[in-house]
Amino acid sequence: MHKFVRSLITEWRRLKLPVDSATVVVAVSGGTDSNSLLLALSDLKQRKKINLRIVAAHFNHKLRGTESDGDEDFIRQLTTKLRIEFAVGHAKLDKSGNLEQNARAARYRYLADTAKRLDAFAVLTAHTMNDQAETFLMNLIRGSGPDGLRGMTQIRSFDTETLRHSDAEKEESVPVDPGVSASLFLPFSNSPLLVRPLLTWAKRSSTEGFCHDLAIECRHDPMNDDTAFRRVRIRKILLPLLEDMNPNIIETLANTAFLLQNSPPSTKHRQPESKSDDPQIKDLRQLSQTELYEWIRAWLRRRRGTTRALQLKHIQSIERLILSTKSGRIAELPGGSRVVRFQGKLIYEENKVDNRPADN
Repeated sequence: MHKFVRSLITEWRRLKLPVDSATVVVAVSGGTDSNSLLLALSDLKQRKKINLRIVAAHFNHKLRGTESDGDEDFIRQLTTKLRIEFAVGHAKLDKSGNLEQNARAARYRYLADTAKRLDAFAVLTAHTMNDQAETFLMNLIRGSGPDGLRGMTQIRSFDTETLRHSDAEKEESVPVDPGVSASLFLPFSNSPLLVRPLLTWAKRSSTEGFCHDLAIECRHDPMNDDTAFRRVRIRKILLPLLEDMNPNIIETLANTAFLLQNSPPSTKHRQPESKSDDPQIKDLRQLSQTELYEWIRAWLRRRRGTTRALQLKHIQSIERLILSTKSGRIAELPGGSRVVRFQGKLIYEENKVDNRPADN
């Protein structure tokens, strides 16, 4: 058994994922990471270490013309060779706005729909320690709070909020508690899980080495070399610089994210007496700054569905609404939403069409 395959089954058991009588959907792009995950699962099934229905799912975004179709053909041939079922979706994306985010959202919707249609217990993605390190740096650079620095979790519910805010590099929707196994969560889940079984142990060099050993020539997406994307600049420019100072920087950053996920809060913060979604400002003024910042982030996550794109300046603008009677009555948030101080309460608004006056 190849070391990569042995490491995967060890992690599979640690996460207490089902080994028989279940269906799993594997997201496959044609690149080395997702191919290595699919190949290792196929190996485990042939060795009768798992007895699962494995369905490889690919979403063709049609962004690169014949190259995109070539990715689809490659995966079809690979799955035929492995005798694994293949599901494929197609779409021409709206190229307005953030193209990368639009593509990711469409892909995740397709994966979730496929998992639900097949009654699969999970969608597996092949995010590695490299992806975790890149995510950590992206969120650090943009001024993320603790949620962003915790990075991606290994197991989470693939629910409607995941579909709405499916930006994996800024994942801050409420995850399954770190360290919880799938076996504990599955009986209570009405939706498939999103599982990343390579996240804590496999590096990109591991997946490349595994595919090389099997003589599999994987597909390459030129968008992964386009430094117009921030993640690519981090991968191609920043991380190599950091590796000069710490050759193990990938493991260091990925392990830091893991430790943050599993570290308990240092204190039990108080909550405002009002449990309303429009809290009383007088209650919020009783909190310490640490408690207030944590409360604001939790409140915005609940109202927005995510803390994506929130920075410290947004938290501080809401703090000023709460503590000051002179400085501003409206706090603008990313995406056109805002928070208004009105009749002694904080009001969250999705857009700016409401003409209700703010407090004086």
